Amino acid sequence: MAARRPKTQARRHGERRTPGWVWLLAGLLLGLGIAVIVLVRDGIDASKLLPRPNPAATTPPEPEAPVAQKGQPAEKKPKYDFYTVLPGREVVIPDAELSAQAKAEPEKPAEPAERLLLQAGAFSDPRRAEEIKAAIAFTGLIARVEPTTAASGQTVHRVMLGPFASLRELDDAKSTLERSGVQAIAIREPGR
Repeated sequence: MAARRPKTQARRHGERRTPGWVWLLAGLLLGLGIAVIVLVRDGIDASKLLPRPNPAATTPPEPEAPVAQKGQPAEKKPKYDFYTVLPGREVVIPDAELSAQAKAEPEKPAEPAERLLLQAGAFSDPRRAEEIKAAIAFTGLIARVEPTTAASGQTVHRVMLGPFASLRELDDAKSTLERSGVQAIAIREPGR
């Protein structure tokens, strides 16, 4: 085992190192000196340090009401009647008929003279329609919002899926929506 060297042997030719705290103190003093020179040269103006009002500023628009309010009852199911909202050219396919036809027929594409669609809702508020569209997106299906004028003259925003190539695809999409809590009706529309 090698003999232990005394600490004095590590220094060469009698060098003495400057401690780290001396360098730290010198850096702080140098930075403080530069800051004093800049402040004295430019002058100390407190108005430059404080925020200034903008004379061209306007008040912000009224904020929207929060989506969920504390103490309010849970959101009710939407109130809409598909049968009064749909234009006269569309025919609603009852659920029983849809599932029976989808199971009975092999993968047969829809006739070119008709379009098979799903309607997941009709709302007067476009934001509510967008919420349902977003909920449908979580199921992996793609929906769109179509503004339509109802018989009463009111604009209604319909959440639509499709067109589907066959009744089986339509039934599968409807089942997917029902599993995630979204009610939809099947629609057979004459081709355009």
